[in-house]
Amino acid sequence: MENTVNEYTITAFSENAVGLLNRITIIFTRRHINIESLTVSASAIRGVHKFIIVVNTTPTLIVKVNRQIERLVEVLKAYYHTNEDVVHQELALYKVPAQFLTENNVLEKIYRKFGASIISMTDQFAVIQMTGHREETRELFTLLEPYGVLQFTRSGRIAVNKDTRELLSEYLQQWEKEQD
Repeated sequence: MENTVNEYTITAFSENAVGLLNRITIIFTRRHINIESLTVSASAIRGVHKFIIVVNTTPTLIVKVNRQIERLVEVLKAYYHTNEDVVHQELALYKVPAQFLTENNVLEKIYRKFGASIISMTDQFAVIQMTGHREETRELFTLLEPYGVLQFTRSGRIAVNKDTRELLSEYLQQWEKEQD
């Protein structure tokens, strides 16, 4: 059981510090853990940034990595969760030739089945946007591919945990008051 590889989402809250991303990625590099997805943004608390990191590793290693991340001076708190413990999504953009949208409605039926929509259209191309899990965005890509996907890009994971406790919010609010 300890050697079973699982997908984990690490959420780390930190100050906005130059070089912190590099120091966090070095922690994974040293342990030969590949980062599958990485998203960094401002959090709900002013001055606090949120790193969302997706990795495949063992339960033993995730505990060690999380502990190392928390030891970094600028990191306020870090958590790790399994996919069952978080609500997560990714954003995908697909650039396809416009002719397939104007000639018939086959493409429209395909992308609407996935809850996707057109966000930009020219005479030459259309950009379709979809939010979903990695497998869903990949499946839509596979269905659109025969029509000539000109470009495809997918964002990193964004996630919130399902835990209803507000301990982190309280911690961060106290930290914010101390900064004023």
